[in-house]
Amino acid sequence: MSNLDARPAETRCHAAGQEGPASRVLEPREVPLGGIRAMRVSRTLPHRQLPTVGAWCFLDQFGPQHTDMVVLPHPHTGLQTVTWPLRGEIHHRDSVGSDVVVRPGQLNLMTSGPGIAHSEISLGEAPLLHGLQLWVALPETATAAPGFEQHTDLPVYDGDGVRATVVAGELGGTTSPATTYSPLLGAELDVHKTATLPLRADFEHAVLVLTGRATVAGTGLEPGPLLYLGTGRTELTIHAHDDDTTLFLLGGEPFPDDLVMWWNFVGRSHEDIVAARDEWERPGQHRFGTVAGHGTDRIPAPPLPPLRLTPRRRRPPAG
Repeated sequence: MSNLDARPAETRCHAAGQEGPASRVLEPREVPLGGIRAMRVSRTLPHRQLPTVGAWCFLDQFGPQHTDMVVLPHPHTGLQTVTWPLRGEIHHRDSVGSDVVVRPGQLNLMTSGPGIAHSEISLGEAPLLHGLQLWVALPETATAAPGFEQHTDLPVYDGDGVRATVVAGELGGTTSPATTYSPLLGAELDVHKTATLPLRADFEHAVLVLTGRATVAGTGLEPGPLLYLGTGRTELTIHAHDDDTTLFLLGGEPFPDDLVMWWNFVGRSHEDIVAARDEWERPGQHRFGTVAGHGTDRIPAPPLPPLRLTPRRRRPPAG
């Protein structure tokens, strides 16, 4: 999915330090998306206090809502997109020739490398849509070509009181087949009553409630906010208050690189972003390729702000 903000804010994400265990509730911001009829998303990453969790640098939750998703071809650089639908079906096409439908329980993973373009359109008329769109920043040392993977049979970690679908990385010895370029974890958790999950102490973690209510590491949560858990934890206790409680767990080694994010681009400098935008707007460009089936339809890049893209650092907890 694209970041469809007409005036996207610049974000510089500074490499994280080890801060130890934390319990910080980060409220989302509601973002109306132009080009998707009446659709709004709840965005928790990047947050003004927390730009990244590991390499996870962007997290939108869309729905549940009856609406149409029509996201025309648009570009990406420096990242992987992770599409994780909970309800509804989404048709994905991209400039490396992929043409697939992703359904609940399936993973679409697209790697931009230096540049890729794609489109996403929901199937049906005003279907019920609910899901997550996440971005994973590519490390500066990664040699990643543009590519696409769809995984329809992901592994499951079964623990006492929890069934976890491992979307990316590894949880308790259960490893996703999805390609990653940094130590990472992404998992959907179906929790019954009380569960305890193993965690890597060198990872930072965060958790988002998707349905139901839960107490996570002593903090009560409902759908919406992101609970940042910091580093240094070897386990996580979750108590579900409802029968249909599901959560999404993010984790990863604190990201070593400084990032500049603007619109749909992840780079290392102001100049990286300017070059990517200029190339997308250049007639007959080759960097991002073309997406079949759309003719000349595409999402144009918004204008850059009239200043250098400025830093956004992690902020300490309030109080």
